[in-house]
Amino acid sequence: MDANELLKKVRKIEIKSRGLSRNIFAGEYHTAFKGRGIVFSEVREYQYGDDIRDIDWNVTARHNRPYVKSYEEERELTVMLLIDVSASRNFGAVGEAKKEIMTEIAATLAFSSIQNNDKVGVIFFSDKVEKFIPPKKGRKHILLIIREILNFKPEDKGTDIDAALLYLNNVVKKRCTAFLLSDFIDGHDYRSTMSIANRKHDLAAIQVYDRRDAKLPDVGLMHLRDIETGQVCWVDTSSSKVRKLYEKEWYQRQQRLAENVARCGVDLVSIATNDDYVKSLLALFRKRAVH
Repeated sequence: MDANELLKKVRKIEIKSRGLSRNIFAGEYHTAFKGRGIVFSEVREYQYGDDIRDIDWNVTARHNRPYVKSYEEERELTVMLLIDVSASRNFGAVGEAKKEIMTEIAATLAFSSIQNNDKVGVIFFSDKVEKFIPPKKGRKHILLIIREILNFKPEDKGTDIDAALLYLNNVVKKRCTAFLLSDFIDGHDYRSTMSIANRKHDLAAIQVYDRRDAKLPDVGLMHLRDIETGQVCWVDTSSSKVRKLYEKEWYQRQQRLAENVARCGVDLVSIATNDDYVKSLLALFRKRAVH
């Protein structure tokens, strides 16, 4: 992608994502992803109904009447985006490629974050951690992230979610809110690391998939190639038995994914490339808001 084309694409995504985050997600995001805790705000005179445990005895003694410490929510968060850049993200038979949808979702989350004065960082991963962008604030930083997502060329093709989560746990020391964006086509067992990551941080999983990941079309003999491993095979899609087996395998894989993520205490939303991801993200935010 040349510089002018990249600039146009970044600008287009910025306009759409900023609009969504400002008009739709601002309040929902704030409610769903609260700050790290409660911090001291000021000392004020005691009022009827205040908790006596908050009385500041030193100030009370000086003024000869009761004063209490007041607190407020510490709003500033660090948000980490863990983005799958494996070869399978380039697939898109129905609607846009997974890469485009992941980019828009990541940009929308990033703009929602900076509207709440949060820092945003990124971990790009394939079957290894490809790149780490440390958390920072501001529009320029978000535009850098979008450019990287659009133009990043990974060294490897595979997927290892476990490696990405392990890196998050080791590199980001303070508690953060983390979004894991992937199609979750991964043969590794990441459950233990995911559980640790969710205890240390606040983790949410966003699966982006294509309808053709779930269902084969009836188009006769089809030559299929695994984008990540390079393995090829011929499949007779005119066979209803073959199509049903393919769907069954997909359904079972989705069931395992949902169960594994739930056991780790992580919220999961699955978004098809031809779905309205806005509704899915809002559903995720509202689910978290009532926790």
